[in-house]
Amino acid sequence: MQATEFAAGYLLEQSLSVDNLFVFVLLFSSFKVPAPLQAKVLEYGLLGAALLRLIFILAGAAVLDRFRPALLLFAAILLGSSYKILFQGEQDEDEELEQNGVVRLARRLLPVAPDYDGDRFWTTVDGARTATPLLLVLVVVELSDLVFAVDSIPAVFGVTSDPFIVYSSNMFAIASLRALYTLVAGAMTELRYLEKAVALVLGFIGCKMIADLGGVHVPTLASLAVVVAALAGGVGLSLYLPEEQEEEREARK
Repeated sequence: MQATEFAAGYLLEQSLSVDNLFVFVLLFSSFKVPAPLQAKVLEYGLLGAALLRLIFILAGAAVLDRFRPALLLFAAILLGSSYKILFQGEQDEDEELEQNGVVRLARRLLPVAPDYDGDRFWTTVDGARTATPLLLVLVVVELSDLVFAVDSIPAVFGVTSDPFIVYSSNMFAIASLRALYTLVAGAMTELRYLEKAVALVLGFIGCKMIADLGGVHVPTLASLAVVVAALAGGVGLSLYLPEEQEEEREARK
């Protein structure tokens, strides 16, 4: 049972962290972070994620232990995210980054030097200690990870209430994805239907939480089967119907 819950949590976190990788790709591109420095940001970002998610998960477990109807709040978060992905149009990536509240907040918190200083997070400008753009990128990575945790952690709580399983599955999934960052980020750009599949998974877990609260329990094994089927369907459809083929079909109409 615990092994199944871990597998479900691990798979959920991996699928939900894909969007986070896209944010990292956009972030590194926008801030022109040299490739050797990207690995350092991801390494420090993983350490920060380990601490922040531990706090988040322990707090979530304490709330659920004392107030079970809090599942409705978690479910609402997941259903809202699912609706946003499925039905809201895509924004221009460059424009989205400039308007991103996380980036704007980080800029307000940190005075930032105009140029990188090797792999340093701090430098000296006109005699004053100033953050380098590398530190700004790290702060945005950490804040972005915290924002994404608002979706992913409630989703894993939807399949298990054991905080150890929630935390361990989260960290194993995040560590494996970030270790393969370059490979995964490159591959995911070709799987354009995967995001929609992830939205369906979020919607399903949200509905499962509401059902559990109403006394209807969906077995973990069944939840895992739904998650695997949805993600496999998203990957399969992306490979079967790449963007070029769909554009050709639209042109023939």
